Amino acid sequence: MSRYSGLLGVVMLSCLMLGACSTPKMARVYEDEAFVRDAPFEYYSSRAPESACEIGKRALLSQGYQVDDGKPLAIRGEKYFKPVADQATKLTITLVCLPSSLGAVIYANALESHFQLKSQGTSAGVSVAGFGSLSLPWAVDKDTLVKLGEETVTAPEFYKRLFELIKTIDG
Repeated sequence: MSRYSGLLGVVMLSCLMLGACSTPKMARVYEDEAFVRDAPFEYYSSRAPESACEIGKRALLSQGYQVDDGKPLAIRGEKYFKPVADQATKLTITLVCLPSSLGAVIYANALESHFQLKSQGTSAGVSVAGFGSLSLPWAVDKDTLVKLGEETVTAPEFYKRLFELIKTIDG
């Protein structure tokens, strides 16, 4: 019996080692992060940081974004989109305004979150001691949004359009 246990152990260990060799290595995205000097995420304004952020807030409001008004130097706007019937996308734009030698610099970051509508049926059960239990499905569905993932928007054209709008309001 012990001879078969040892053989079984060797076979299991071999299977584990083969499985580890065939598993693809997960890519590390930070390894490709370039940290380039000329990034599309900033806009320079001749105004003070508070005024620059106020202009950024007006730009987001003019496009239908719901704006969080909590901090004068950090504006966050959200807008929901529904590309198909059972999916939703949320675009969150954050603007941070800091002083610069020219007046202010507005840093922008956009995050795109994807959701899917999932339906769950509900059921109710009744249990009576001595007789057993009975479970009945109800026809009521409960819909919930399930987050599928999110990604930082890195397209320079997106930020160019945003900053062009801010520039027109900035005057």
